[in-house]
Amino acid sequence: MDKDAIADLIETKHAELITWLENQPDEAWTQGPKGKWTTGQQTLHLLQSIIPLNNALSMPKFLLRLKFGKANRPVRTYDAIVKRYHERLLDVKGTTFKGSQNMKIPALIDKQYLINRLQTEEKKLQYKTRRISDKNLDTVILPHPLMGKMPVREIIMWTAYHVEHHTSTMKSNLL
Repeated sequence: MDKDAIADLIETKHAELITWLENQPDEAWTQGPKGKWTTGQQTLHLLQSIIPLNNALSMPKFLLRLKFGKANRPVRTYDAIVKRYHERLLDVKGTTFKGSQNMKIPALIDKQYLINRLQTEEKKLQYKTRRISDKNLDTVILPHPLMGKMPVREIIMWTAYHVEHHTSTMKSNLL
């Protein structure tokens, strides 16, 4: 998938999420199904996952190569990344990773701030995706807590799918 298509996908998936979040009743923000995250927690989790990516993409690429190495395989397709993500989710059987464990429920007063912040980070990611060279997209790798090291192109595609995954989860939890 080329970088413009990836940036467009990020925009589409986030727009769908934001529209859905803004149309949810306030109680969904702070109350969720028993044993599941609230809408607020899901939103916070998505924000927690996009910020480190944007921060990494702001660093000089040679530092990322120095710290994490270079890709040693071809870039996977979007569908292959989604399939691998689902396989990994099955492997960990619902384990929550460090950054999102014991997550506090964001207050309703923070809802608009978190939504605005997510939109800002999403716009940054689109911009960075369009500006990074194809070579760096395919050779620079970043660590992912579940998926392992991934080329930047893959981790950005995964980010788009991650938003879709959580949007679907929230929609199904409210049924």
